[in-house]
Amino acid sequence: MSQNLITLNLSADDYAELDAALAKAESILSGLIDLSVTTRRSLVKMGDRSESFCRQALVLLAQNPQMVPPSLNVADAQNDLHQLDQLRVRAHRTRKLLGRMDDTMTALGSDVMRASLDGYTLLKITGKGSGLESLRQGIAVRFARSSRAANESPVLKPVPSKADAI
Repeated sequence: MSQNLITLNLSADDYAELDAALAKAESILSGLIDLSVTTRRSLVKMGDRSESFCRQALVLLAQNPQMVPPSLNVADAQNDLHQLDQLRVRAHRTRKLLGRMDDTMTALGSDVMRASLDGYTLLKITGKGSGLESLRQGIAVRFARSSRAANESPVLKPVPSKADAI
């Protein structure tokens, strides 16, 4: 019984339009940064529990500018928070879309694998004597065990006893 989890029929024009949209998104988002692992680990992070504190602190700082030293740029922090809010919505949509793309690629690959396995089984059954045996053997490499695993048996090492330690 054949499997067909999905039939996706995007045209070359659809893929070209998608590529153009991705290029546009990459262009718009050219200001995004890529942190090194070391930098990412060393940063003070605003987690879910800290976000409310940060929002309230910025409101209080904005309402009391006389207390804010010139070295603390509240307007920049407010802009950062606004940009975070805006990016978060788009990141959520992008992750959702990426998840659907991953699932679709898994389903497409599974459909191809299932059809190939079914076809290979057909070749094994009906291909004998019809000149397809050498071709079938050529694709049978996928099922071949590695020569090392086939030629070697597991070696059991003796468990050392207390007498061996003396």
